[in-house]
Amino acid sequence: MPVVSEKRESTFSKAVKATFGVVLVLLVFAAGYQARSALVLVLISAVLAIGMDPGIRLLQRRGGMGRGSATAIILLGLLGFLVLFFVLVIPPIVTEVQQFAGKVPDYIAQLQQSGGVLGEFEERFQISEQLEKLASRAPDIAQASVGTVLGVAGNIASGLFSLLTILVLTIYFASSLPTLEDGVVSLFPPARQDEYRVLMDRATEKIGGYASGQMSVSLIAGVCAFIAFLVIGLPFPAALAMWVSITTLIPSVGALVGAVLCVLVASFVGLTTAVITVIYILVYQQIENYVISPRVMKKAVDLSPAAVILSVLIGGSILGFVGALLALPLAAATKVVVRDLLLRDRLEPPSDEPVRLPKPPAASGTRAKSTGKPKPQTPPAEDPA
Repeated sequence: MPVVSEKRESTFSKAVKATFGVVLVLLVFAAGYQARSALVLVLISAVLAIGMDPGIRLLQRRGGMGRGSATAIILLGLLGFLVLFFVLVIPPIVTEVQQFAGKVPDYIAQLQQSGGVLGEFEERFQISEQLEKLASRAPDIAQASVGTVLGVAGNIASGLFSLLTILVLTIYFASSLPTLEDGVVSLFPPARQDEYRVLMDRATEKIGGYASGQMSVSLIAGVCAFIAFLVIGLPFPAALAMWVSITTLIPSVGALVGAVLCVLVASFVGLTTAVITVIYILVYQQIENYVISPRVMKKAVDLSPAAVILSVLIGGSILGFVGALLALPLAAATKVVVRDLLLRDRLEPPSDEPVRLPKPPAASGTRAKSTGKPKPQTPPAEDPA
């Protein structure tokens, strides 16, 4: 009886521990779901810091500077690029909107006096009168939309706060990445710490290689677009080139997003300009897909085309635009972890030792090879007589 009671107590304690473990996991998942917006910011910062790591190490080796100084130089370069983009894009947009607003009365007068299809269209739908009524109601519309404006301003402030948070976390992660890696490795048993350190280095190498390679492809796309748009004669070539450079960072669909705006701007110049722009974009995409990206990226991601598309779709459905950006580097790192940690025994390469096959039996009627030693001779039998 005591043995049976001990077994029951042991089973009961195991059940309690299992239940406690399940409840703890559910609580962790619930807390993570509640704090998902903050965790997304942390994830973005971590990926950016790991992506900056190759450049930081290069500056440390070549420039002989500390990790903090190298991190500051990389971040200042990225911030300078963003500031230059907004300086080149925002003023032209504001100028165009002001010019369009000033020419609205002229457009209305031309529409009233025009004949042909436009005249019939205006006479049928009274477009000029509708525009004039809309212009006269502009103050009332503006007053009624104060709440919307405040909401937009709140969203902008929230976005700026998120960007500031990402910037601060990225600086922290990038400057102390080796220390963080040591802390994570120390959580594992001492006998396997070296193994997990190698695994972590390989995963971070994939993320950093993808980020640096994608930035290189983006820079090449922006420079080529700027030269081409200057030759074609598009307005705002620098702003459009920077737009192409930024959208190239988006996997799979980034080139299409960048091309739409460029073709739209070219169509305002003329049909010929738009056709030339489309031809340039198509030709450059072929060069980028088959020449530039394979040479720059090489083994940075090591994912099949199906895995790339699936990763982008899953990341985009979970986190939207941010998920599409982070999908490929995280998928590459996950592949390293799964292959080296979970499937290592199944994917072990075969031994280099040659396989020894058994010798086939000698055929009948063939002589055995001489070994070079004389065979012992049998003495003749003595005659008993």
